Amino acid sequence: MPEKNLQPSSKPVAIWLLVGVGMIIIQVVLGGITRLTGSGLSITEWDVITGSLPPLNHQQWLAAFDKYRQTPQFNLLNFDFTLQDFKFIFFWEWFHRLWARLIGLVFAVPFIIFLLQRRFKPGMIRPMLILFLLGALQGVVGWIMVASGLTGDAVYVAPVRLALHFILALGLLSYTFWFALQLMTGKDKFIIDTGTRSIAVTGIFILVIQLFFGALMAGYKAATAAPTWPDINGHLIPSGLFSLPAGFMNLFQNKITIHFIHRSLAYILLLLVIGLSYRLFRSRYRSSVLKKTWPLPLLLILIQVVLGILSVLTSPQIVPGQWGVFEWLAQLHQLSALFLLLSLIWTFFLFRKKVN
Repeated sequence: MPEKNLQPSSKPVAIWLLVGVGMIIIQVVLGGITRLTGSGLSITEWDVITGSLPPLNHQQWLAAFDKYRQTPQFNLLNFDFTLQDFKFIFFWEWFHRLWARLIGLVFAVPFIIFLLQRRFKPGMIRPMLILFLLGALQGVVGWIMVASGLTGDAVYVAPVRLALHFILALGLLSYTFWFALQLMTGKDKFIIDTGTRSIAVTGIFILVIQLFFGALMAGYKAATAAPTWPDINGHLIPSGLFSLPAGFMNLFQNKITIHFIHRSLAYILLLLVIGLSYRLFRSRYRSSVLKKTWPLPLLLILIQVVLGILSVLTSPQIVPGQWGVFEWLAQLHQLSALFLLLSLIWTFFLFRKKVN
């Protein structure tokens, strides 16, 4: 996390960071749509400048389509695609990349302006540099992820790389949000409660691991491996958790194992957030800013669980190339996870061991 000794700064800088938070959330949503529509491998090159424009005429479209037809995904999965089909998946990957470029501009241009205006205090410089490094790293990992699906017999990006790309996006989102909170929140709002702070950070830790396995669920399309609830294909603890000969790698390659871990962590997190919410409700600090925000983690975890269950139950309705009920639920499931993470970060930020 950024340095703890920053004082609340000018309003424009805080607003700038919160705009960045909103844009990162939209970027993650676009990433989810790209994954659900199978669009991630439609653009086979990484042109930072010229790639900002889509094909502008029929010949350029044919050239882009011809490059896609050289990929394993086309030859093994989408061999019946027409040019119109290709344009659909191209749009979502292009828009996802375009939005990433816009985020870069929104961070870079005001940064230069604020720097010239000397709005930044010395303690802000290092967090700013870390912010830009995280953004650049996210772009590099994004391309490495796409490249993993362009060779051999791969028809999708490597699930572990997809999960890493997602987790890095969450790291960028969380860091930006934390930095904005430091600029907006005075020390008079902090609450001294080590126990609540510990519960909140434990919730963040469990949630991040659960979201990592959620990304593996998406990468392996593991929802259809066990489209039942509350059991997993008729069992509370399914068989075949370590059926792959790879041993430890079952955690990252076995669909049932990934499914089981993702669900189990959701239940653990639900119980933890219930305990946290009870503690917040009973807090003697209910008259502070906590009074308005304490229900958020509980509300969001309940929404998250319900959407997760419905996503699993509707997964047999998936029709390749079509956007249906499952896709809507899966997208909302991911979006609610982002807000749940931010609510836990806010709680963790608000409670302190001591005020520095």
